[in-house]
Amino acid sequence: MTKRRRLTLLILLLLTVSAFAQIMHQDQHARVREARKRRTAAIEALFKETQIGAPREIFLRAFKLDDELELWARDDLKGPFKRIKTYPICMRSGEIGPKRRQGDGQVPEGIYKINRYNPRSSFHLSLGLDYPNRSDQIRGHKPALGNDIFIHGDCVTIGCIPITDELIEELYLIALDVHGRQKATPVHIFPTRLNEEGMNKLIAWAKENKKEDLIDFWRELQPIYKAFEETKHLPKVKIAKDGKYSLK
Repeated sequence: MTKRRRLTLLILLLLTVSAFAQIMHQDQHARVREARKRRTAAIEALFKETQIGAPREIFLRAFKLDDELELWARDDLKGPFKRIKTYPICMRSGEIGPKRRQGDGQVPEGIYKINRYNPRSSFHLSLGLDYPNRSDQIRGHKPALGNDIFIHGDCVTIGCIPITDELIEELYLIALDVHGRQKATPVHIFPTRLNEEGMNKLIAWAKENKKEDLIDFWRELQPIYKAFEETKHLPKVKIAKDGKYSLK
């Protein structure tokens, strides 16, 4: 094994250990402990009602124009996902279209995952997204791409997805508790539902606002949206050298 390869593996190991330690110590934080007291019964009832036991995987899907964040889950890794709950997004920032630079106020659009849990957030509790992902890094305005995009509490935002303190407590605990059973929680963010009606609405908006370049971007995302709609299984997505999304 080369020295560079050993160094890479060591860095990956340290990152894994750090992430594991972050999860293991969450209940030492007062906000997490208090959230468990307040929300555990409701979370158990939610999964019982939807006939999901202890979820093995969850999936989040946001629709910006619709102000909705969907929670999907499954307890059988071979079975389909079931929609568990739809959380209202209580404040918008920016407009439809992807985030391409720091300070544009945009909520990203694309395929992301939760990569950190912040129990001391300025917005109660927050789930961090891995923006900028590889597509954003290729297509965004470097070097100022921005970062720190979260799903969080409160009802204020500049580029994030807020769902109130009460609701983030519930979602935060669900995501936290499934973390050990799921490598990473995927989060798909779309401008709206990318069915025929939704695409027609987006195309009309893009033409009216002289942003026709966004139409091709949304058409990239449409097969990903449709694949999940048709199967309720997460599609495998790849990012090309030019940053474009497609199905594997």
